[in-house]
Amino acid sequence: MSGINHKALEHALNVLPDRYRGPAGVVGVVKDGEVIARRAWGFADMERRLPMTTASRLPICSISKHMTCALLLDMFDGPEALDPLLPELLPNFQGPLPRVADLCHNQSGLRDYWALTVLQGAVPEAVFTEEDGLRLLSQARSGHFAPGMAYSYSNGNFRLLAELIRRASGRDFGELLRERIFGPAGMTGAVLAPDTRERLDGVIGFEGNDTVGFLPAKSGIFWFGDAGISASLDDMLAWERHIDATRNDPKSLYNRISVPVCFADGKPASYGYGIRREPLAGYDITSHGGGLRGFCSYRMHIASERLSIVVIFNHEASAMRAAWSLMEAALGCRIGEDAVPAEGWSGLWLDDAQGLYLRTEEQKDGVRLNYATAPSLCTPVADGVLRARDIVLRRDGERLLMERPGENLSVEAKPVAPVEWADGAGIAGSYVSDEIGAKLEIEARDGAAYVGFEGMLGQGPVERMYPLADDLWVITTRRSMDAAPPGDWTVQIRRGSSGEVSGLTLGCWLARNIEYRRI
Repeated sequence: MSGINHKALEHALNVLPDRYRGPAGVVGVVKDGEVIARRAWGFADMERRLPMTTASRLPICSISKHMTCALLLDMFDGPEALDPLLPELLPNFQGPLPRVADLCHNQSGLRDYWALTVLQGAVPEAVFTEEDGLRLLSQARSGHFAPGMAYSYSNGNFRLLAELIRRASGRDFGELLRERIFGPAGMTGAVLAPDTRERLDGVIGFEGNDTVGFLPAKSGIFWFGDAGISASLDDMLAWERHIDATRNDPKSLYNRISVPVCFADGKPASYGYGIRREPLAGYDITSHGGGLRGFCSYRMHIASERLSIVVIFNHEASAMRAAWSLMEAALGCRIGEDAVPAEGWSGLWLDDAQGLYLRTEEQKDGVRLNYATAPSLCTPVADGVLRARDIVLRRDGERLLMERPGENLSVEAKPVAPVEWADGAGIAGSYVSDEIGAKLEIEARDGAAYVGFEGMLGQGPVERMYPLADDLWVITTRRSMDAAPPGDWTVQIRRGSSGEVSGLTLGCWLARNIEYRRI
């Protein structure tokens, strides 16, 4: 166990508001069970000039997930106790059902239901109820992979967990959290606040940045299990102190949800029970971040140092990067590789198995990889090898090889020849997906292509489509109901033997390989 560089930590705290610019933020640090830093700056509501304080309650976003899992383990002997209840929630699923443990570890293979809201015709600011969530999840017929074999982030996993806990116990989920999680930890202000239209303590989340300005974020989502908890910084620091106080008890909830987990093939998994496990700058950490529209959160715990860091913004700057900067200052460590340019890596590729395109772009500080929900910066670590957080890239002839060990995923991507323009008129028309029971309409107007989605949530706004290669397009979804949009949808056009368009396959990292037929 090492000491803390208090001077460096103080400096890192001082510069946070300028480096992560926005209306307000809170940050705290716990060392050896004591709070050694507590900050709150800016305004919870800029129009009303309401100051942000350490007692102001903010959504903790997906940090809620590990508390859902902790509640499950506190109430039942293990996840398997709830397995008999899952078929009722997934009545249309074909093939082996995931186990409840697979839900806890993001190994179910279920497509993320927030990504699917886009395909179901959602308007970003519309109301999405508790009933809508269950209805959308119940439509699932298949997943990305056989349950337990790989990792895929899916908010719906934890929405299902909360529903299972509620049905098995016959109790209100919020009351159970208060009684069994918040109370023992001394989180006196924490509550389940599932309706994002309600603003606790007058706190408003903001969209935007210093370039375009900040506007109040509007959301009508009902979160339950995957998010939904609101807590103050003081509450979150109480949780971290509780983790430290129970560190030597193998039956403590945090120790139980921190145990190593594996995939079905025995390979170690880096995510389990709602928390991520990873080495960072030579330390083993457990962590989770999250975002709702207008908010961003992150917490991390380094057990060997008895050090915890919590950051929450009421805007969408990276709380994770902010927390990392505090870890670097406190422990005198460095996260990440030195920035080094790489040559011969720019290209466009297709991952046939996942149905997703990859784009690699050389930059002065490495290679930018576009594949998942957000770009990753990969840097050279050896001849012909690039690395980013839990990503390894290699070249094998013309193919691009990508290893994502935390997902138990190996990708062989083939090169595709990019095009500057393609005639969208040839693919314009109506398509329907039997898999998800939704439709889409592609329109082409004077060289530009657009797509509109329609489904159980209505008729959504049109999105732009751009050609990547022959019969390969991308749809850029930068706004959706959830704060972190699905990102890029890869569209692969299918043709019959005579060359006519028969359908398409649509997918993003969160919801892959969804087939549509032309009608």
